[in-house]
Amino acid sequence: MKCFWNRTLTSLATLMLATGSLFAADIVGVVEPFLDVSLSAPVPGIITARKFKEGDFVKEGDAVIELDKRMEELEVERRKVTMDSRRLDFEGTAKVFKTTKGTSKDELEKKESDYKLAAVEHAMAVEQLRRRIVPAPMAGTIVELPRQVGESCQPYQSVARLVDTRRCYFTANVEPAIGVTLKVEQKVQLQIETGAGVETVSGVVTFNSPVADPASGLVKVKALFENASGRIRPGLSGRLQLK
Repeated sequence: MKCFWNRTLTSLATLMLATGSLFAADIVGVVEPFLDVSLSAPVPGIITARKFKEGDFVKEGDAVIELDKRMEELEVERRKVTMDSRRLDFEGTAKVFKTTKGTSKDELEKKESDYKLAAVEHAMAVEQLRRRIVPAPMAGTIVELPRQVGESCQPYQSVARLVDTRRCYFTANVEPAIGVTLKVEQKVQLQIETGAGVETVSGVVTFNSPVADPASGLVKVKALFENASGRIRPGLSGRLQLK
């Protein structure tokens, strides 16, 4: 039904353009956030901390979710002790080899190899610990935290949803006859529902699909506009004004 009305409206706009009507013809579409991502951990575990709550704004790199990680922390400490011990052993052997030649080159190379292996194992332990923390890949607002502290999660299972609404896309499916009149980087006027009324904003066409949907025959078009105030909520409808 949605596709039918969308096609009907855009067909009307095409007819008005073709007949030179003085009435405004609008493209109907919806608002989408600039970025909308689901966060997950690459390992299974128990959620031990939710650092933020729904509705909070987070910065890129902020830890959003933490899984149980005590075993990984201990493993990092153990590997660091081993690495430091192998480093001191290697440096001592290197000093002896350089000053007194009291050890063989083979022994020195073995000490060096042992130290490098310990360093790699320590780095692997640090990486395993890092995977127990789910960071924000971008700045944005948390809109969903589907799992509570104490619940388990499987690898790549969504534990948070993050959106960036400081910029938004107006997305619509239009008739090809209208699509060819819109160019990438073309400035357009948008009328967007805010819930309290209609707000007019300026946008720029960022995408005009080179292919049409085979089922509907429509072409997807996207226009980017600023929404720093947050007055416009993604998911609401809007119109792109055609001249």
